[in-house]
Amino acid sequence: MSTADLPYVLAVVGAGPRGVGVLERLGANAAGLLGERRLVVHLIDPFPAGAGRVWRYDQSPLLRMNSMPEDVTVFTDDTVEIDGPIRPGPSLIEWARQVREGTLDAEVDESLRAELEALQSDHFPTRRLQSAYLGWFHRKVLAELPGQIDVVEHRTRAVRLEDGEPQRLWLEDRAEPLEVDAVLFTVGHLDAEPDERETGFAEFAARHDLAYYPAGYTADVDYSAIEPMEAVLVRGFGLAFVDLMLLLTEGRGGRFEEQACGGLKYHPSGAEPVLHIGSRRGVPYHAKIGYRLRGKPLQLPRFFDAYAIEKLCAEPGQLDFRRDVWPLISKELAWAYYSELFTAHPERVRMDFAVFADAFADASPAGIDALVARAVPAPDDRLDLERLDRPMADAVFGTAEEYGKELREYIEADLGRRADSEYSADLGAFMALLSVMGQLPALLQTGRLDAASRLSDLDGWFLGFFSYFASGPPPRRLEELLALQEAGLVSFLGAEMRVTADEERRVFVGSGESFPGETEARTLVEARLPEPSVTRASDVLLRQLRDTGALGEEAVVDTVTGDRLLAGRIHTRVSDGRMLDGEGRPHPRRFALGPHTSARSAGAFTRPRTNALPLRQNDTVAREILGLLKDS
Repeated sequence: MSTADLPYVLAVVGAGPRGVGVLERLGANAAGLLGERRLVVHLIDPFPAGAGRVWRYDQSPLLRMNSMPEDVTVFTDDTVEIDGPIRPGPSLIEWARQVREGTLDAEVDESLRAELEALQSDHFPTRRLQSAYLGWFHRKVLAELPGQIDVVEHRTRAVRLEDGEPQRLWLEDRAEPLEVDAVLFTVGHLDAEPDERETGFAEFAARHDLAYYPAGYTADVDYSAIEPMEAVLVRGFGLAFVDLMLLLTEGRGGRFEEQACGGLKYHPSGAEPVLHIGSRRGVPYHAKIGYRLRGKPLQLPRFFDAYAIEKLCAEPGQLDFRRDVWPLISKELAWAYYSELFTAHPERVRMDFAVFADAFADASPAGIDALVARAVPAPDDRLDLERLDRPMADAVFGTAEEYGKELREYIEADLGRRADSEYSADLGAFMALLSVMGQLPALLQTGRLDAASRLSDLDGWFLGFFSYFASGPPPRRLEELLALQEAGLVSFLGAEMRVTADEERRVFVGSGESFPGETEARTLVEARLPEPSVTRASDVLLRQLRDTGALGEEAVVDTVTGDRLLAGRIHTRVSDGRMLDGEGRPHPRRFALGPHTSARSAGAFTRPRTNALPLRQNDTVAREILGLLKDS
């Protein structure tokens, strides 16, 4: 029997929406690239295929998506620029409607039936309902695979991988390894062991009989030891905090009630702790926008596209993100913002849009400010990215109560603005941010971005700003936050939160720069996901590959000091997803996709009709894998 008569064997480690998304692309591209050769795919994940860990059904029904169902799809459409065929399919809301109408057969648990029947395009579904959608997607992909592709599923973990011809992959519940030709890792966010600071807090807590919860995926952490009415310091004001807030309040038997005059009132169960929350910004992530664009269709990308990146990289020397890249990105955001303002709300501007657009295109940052000052009379209609990023910067209050009142007004204003289509220009900036995220891999691929700037400005500041502005919670979550503050179960510690371990008092002490004073607590929770770190990865397979040098951690060399700076991410070649070893050499038959790889991609599913980067990456890697069959 010749090699061509043997099946080619692929292991996909991680069977969530990204892994199944690549499987869909393998099937879609098979006709053109697979020929008559057989392909066997091993899908390996301890969690249900399709949904994976994050979107599994087995989690609290209180936890919701931060996306509306009209903005969620796992299918390609005619905006997606790929070499493989387009295979369109329903978004989450279209899927729900078809299931309701009986035109699509899907397995939906009876506990989800009421939500499914009531779901509207502007709702925020539970993660359990998203699990049903992703489970259906998985079954659909399997049913539509060509006859030459077989799939074997393993509800377990991969624990060891050795190179060779073939490679050998050990699973947790099998004595003998799988023999595979290629491996694809779709691992999502990396769980990590505590860093030095977290380890110090954990040791302090152990010495003094305190409780410390390091960064982790909130839905998987057991917070049952937190006592009723106990003071808890919470560091982090993003989506992990929102989950924590719900699990420790409504999840403990409390109840939110709609008020006739608007807003919510919280009725405690008595089992809730008291949460004292702070962060660098001192404010929660912006609520998700609840309206659609009203103006002329946006033309994106406009100022941060492939041509602009090529031109930028033609300049001598290394690029600094803040100095060289951010001006282009901020111009892109402003372009989308003012395009929507001028075309949807012309009564609020003093210039014809065509005249404004011509002047804007040639203007420097200072020139844009002057142009906007002439054309947009109301300061509330002007885009101020610096204030947007740090709304409490340099604001100091006399007491915690004064700060709490200010923050409450800030949140109420944010809720109003995100619900009122008179401010639809904000959605223009949001759409531009999505476009920018899709262009960043092209910049990274050039290798021209300065190392220190890449880590601190891109990975640190900009990606944080993206999440804060564009990936916030449903508006109701902020209404619930206000109700909990009114009920005395939440207080705010301000911007630039600091936590110290006080050996003398034997407590954690929290403070900030927004007002004087401090708060003591016996429990500290890090309300955030771990930072990407191959060095501290807790996954046994990734540790084994790292320790043997087979898995590299992305690193960049500081051009000033010559120091090698670790970026924490799985080192991959951005162009094709191939994994790089500890020496930076690409493995011909190992690939990795996900947010903690060098490509820095967003989630596995995405908004329809946005030429989404994850879908492009899935197609590229699927075609690379199928291309390997020709040489085997």
